[in-house]
Amino acid sequence: MNRRKKIKQLLQAHAKKASAKLAPQSKDRYISKADRAKLALETDSASPAVDQA
Repeated sequence: MNRRKKIKQLLQAHAKKASAKLAPQSKDRYISKADRAKLALETDSASPAVDQA
């Protein structure tokens, strides 16, 4: 591989990574199972208090 081609490949790879970073994310952030359980408990405990009031 000649020097020019190698440098061109490196620059293209860096540009591709940079544009991918700026692109909008298609997936939601990962929430661990423990965090999901904690959120479920918080919402369950909050909703009966609202019903009683």
